[in-house]
Amino acid sequence: MKETIQLALQSIPKLESGQRIILGIDGLSRSGKTTFVKKAQEYLQEKQVPVCLFHIDDYIVERKKRYNTQHEEWYEYYQLQWDIEWLKENFFMELKKSKELHLLTYDDHSDTQSVRTIPLPETCLLMIEGVFLQREEWRSFYDYMIYLDCPRDKRFQRESASTKQNLEKFENRYWKAEEYYVETVSPMEQADYVIQS
Repeated sequence: MKETIQLALQSIPKLESGQRIILGIDGLSRSGKTTFVKKAQEYLQEKQVPVCLFHIDDYIVERKKRYNTQHEEWYEYYQLQWDIEWLKENFFMELKKSKELHLLTYDDHSDTQSVRTIPLPETCLLMIEGVFLQREEWRSFYDYMIYLDCPRDKRFQRESASTKQNLEKFENRYWKAEEYYVETVSPMEQADYVIQS
């Protein structure tokens, strides 16, 4: 894994003093993004590269905005899971110019969002991890993009036993949205580096 991380990160633009670089870690559900990010963060810290990590799933909206909306389930997941324009304006557009971010952060237990203030160092590698990161509205903000590619059957086997039982939800919500993303955005082709996971 360490060698894979080294190869993936070696082409990222060198971080200079007073600079921020935005790195995207994209991939479909259960493709290994979280594991990769954890190991990459450890590796970069060894190299004394300051890292700020963001998980895009921390900024999803409340359930009432993404379930039972009269839209098809795949559309809810792809288009309504996040407030895409709000994140563009208040997250992506602020990453390189603001000293701190004020982000609506989601709490799963209470199904609520609350504003969280996140300070940003002047010099930092801003690592963003999540699914559908290369959608058209966000794609231009990244300086470098890594995509983790993994077959659906392998990803599905990584789900918990209880989650696997709801196959209909995967078929109607998750997999259709993933197919739409792959067909319309071509994330593997758009990425700067692809890892087969």
